[in-house]
Amino acid sequence: MDKLARIVANVSLSFLFAFAAVVLAPAHAHATPRNDRTNNSLEEEIVPQHYANNPDVDAFIADLVARDGFDGAALKRLFSQVDYSQTAARLVAPPPVPTPKNWSAYQSRLVDSIRINDGVQFWQDNDATLKRAAEQFGVPPSIIVAIIGVETVYGRHMGNFRTIDALTTLAFDYPQTKNRDDRMTMFRKQLENFLVWTRERNVDPLSVYGSYAGAIGIPQFMPTSLINYAVDYDGDGKIDLAHSAADAIGSVGNFLMQHGWERDQPVIWHIASDPGSQGLAQAGADGQAKPHWTLGNFLKAGIEMNEPGLNLAAQSNTPVLVIDLPTPDQPTQYFLGLQNFYVLTRYNRSFFYAMAVYDLAQAIKAAKAP
Repeated sequence: MDKLARIVANVSLSFLFAFAAVVLAPAHAHATPRNDRTNNSLEEEIVPQHYANNPDVDAFIADLVARDGFDGAALKRLFSQVDYSQTAARLVAPPPVPTPKNWSAYQSRLVDSIRINDGVQFWQDNDATLKRAAEQFGVPPSIIVAIIGVETVYGRHMGNFRTIDALTTLAFDYPQTKNRDDRMTMFRKQLENFLVWTRERNVDPLSVYGSYAGAIGIPQFMPTSLINYAVDYDGDGKIDLAHSAADAIGSVGNFLMQHGWERDQPVIWHIASDPGSQGLAQAGADGQAKPHWTLGNFLKAGIEMNEPGLNLAAQSNTPVLVIDLPTPDQPTQYFLGLQNFYVLTRYNRSFFYAMAVYDLAQAIKAAKAP
């Protein structure tokens, strides 16, 4: 008997609700978009030359000289011009008092009339490029448009932090949190890739601006993604994610394809609203973003689906995950996510983010339809 069937066989429905709510509460973090600022008018509080003759930075420079062939003296001169950004450090820190996850508030902020209307216009302005990307990468135009809308409102809000300041601050002065060492390791890798990327393209590292977390351009790519997934999609011989909508579109499509996007396949399936089906979804909501159940696991346990036309028997072996979207004082919303939902979480590792992209894509597609 599979795992879900054992849960159903041995636990009453009323206890199942309580058990799932307490023991199986989602462990994933519902992050905000990378470019989201708490106050867009906030001025950066900087400390000049904070990283000049800094022992940790000097050790990092030595590693880059050995690993990537950088000129050590040139890097020391560069880092002597890098500023510590207190604002970047503050914005990545968790709030002093944790707030309940709130899907309704998150969704209303990102799936709004501005992003929908501007998304229709962005689609119309770049229709040929979006069609080409859909054909090449298999990703629907609506998904690409929605990601760009969530990230920067179609290039309107790309961030005003000097990227090397933000990355260096987070690589060496990350706020005191329980995962501080891991986060600093990650940001040091991003900083290294940023320096490699600017060197390869003969770009002044001090001239690049982006989000407080180091994300760059219309699609808000981190440096690792710039190196691995950014493409020249307008054919001008260079990759410019800050000014070229075509490069942004092609890069988002390439990112999703390379992470396993499945052409012409759904993102989510809807679960029936009856208490039994909702209880089974709650029991399976373990916070894992990668599909690890099968639809058949849930069907055997008795779940009902709200997907007219879906051939349940034919899809029984399809891998799925449970998406849980809590809102305080309201019933949690549950969906089954498929491979393409998982791929959206590779862009931002948050169920809230991926679902907002999906909902915005559906809204833009509906608004654009004749």
